[in-house]
Amino acid sequence: MIYSREVELMCPVAKGAKHEPAPIPEEGKWVHSKKIEDISGFTHGVGWCAPQQGACKLTLNVKNGVIEEALVETIGCSGMTHSAAMAAEILQGKTILEALNTDLVCDAINTAMRELFLQIVYGRTQSAFSDDGLAVGAGLEDLGKGLRSQVGTMYGTRAKGVRYLEMAEGYVTGLALDENDEVIGYQFVSLGKMTDFIKNGDDPNTAWEKAKGQYGRVADAVKIIDPRKE
Repeated sequence: MIYSREVELMCPVAKGAKHEPAPIPEEGKWVHSKKIEDISGFTHGVGWCAPQQGACKLTLNVKNGVIEEALVETIGCSGMTHSAAMAAEILQGKTILEALNTDLVCDAINTAMRELFLQIVYGRTQSAFSDDGLAVGAGLEDLGKGLRSQVGTMYGTRAKGVRYLEMAEGYVTGLALDENDEVIGYQFVSLGKMTDFIKNGDDPNTAWEKAKGQYGRVADAVKIIDPRKE
């Protein structure tokens, strides 16, 4: 280490205050974090790109400073999905400091990484008060059965009203309307379940029927419309 001449000429003064860093909650314990390997936690966060045309939801499971599990979900930008494919391969095995300083291909994913880094190092994680944190694989719980992202896609115009296109349950096939043309329910098909049925040997028509469902007062509907055509 190099010292300037001015510092070399100074006499030493003893340091009296020797405070530890503030403890943060980590996986059921309080930790005075001093090194990256002191950090553990499971958390989620959202990032966005500079033109704000798309967003990324990032889920990380960090154990002893190393990313053991990463889930990257994107919406709104076709290129972002390919960026996510690379980011998911890049992230696992890196320390969170390495990941923060790594180009994760897309602005939105980089922004999400920055937001998650802050959550994790400040102890604001989902697993902060869970003994030993969450198991590697917990990120898949965000996806549910069929391992598909939960996406809500709704469209509306003043002239023609609302159209439900995609719900957490799946692809919306019909909107149930009452006598006032107000929505009282919807029909859907779970594309994840349908695909699994086909993989297990069902023909597509059988799989489609088995994967159907509905929500609300569909039985009371005066008419059911296709939200993509009518």
